[in-house]
Amino acid sequence: GFAMGRDGHLKVPQIGRVIVQDDVEIGANSCIDRGALKDTIIGEGTKIDNLVQIGHNVIIGRHCVIVGQVGISGSTEVGDFVVMGGQAGLVGHIKVGAGAQIAGGSHAKDDVPAGARMGGTPARPFREWAREIAAIRRLANRHPSSSGGTED
Repeated sequence: GFAMGRDGHLKVPQIGRVIVQDDVEIGANSCIDRGALKDTIIGEGTKIDNLVQIGHNVIIGRHCVIVGQVGISGSTEVGDFVVMGGQAGLVGHIKVGAGAQIAGGSHAKDDVPAGARMGGTPARPFREWAREIAAIRRLANRHPSSSGGTED
């Protein structure tokens, strides 16, 4: 880590550890940052795909599935049995409850309740997100207005 000093960035040693519990799989080119002061912990049975970034002090629960290109920012807590789709992201210092699902390409900026299904950016309940996407699709498929506009 770094802290801003009068003469620029000052290196702050990261003295925590990375604890990988039993039956964890970590894919190629994934990076798990050691804790700054506390430990970064990957819970037993968790499966981490390729190209995943896990920040410092993150705690991931047991039997999670984290798909490729996910980013989890520092000091985030992920409960047991959480599933994160490809290219999803979590901002730092939030909590994701047990059994939650984060759709691919979605980004949670606030705590996610246990068992929630979230989608979109920023992530919101999946059904709400799906309705918004459907409404946008309907608008895009409307016929041109009678105001003289033309289609390309």
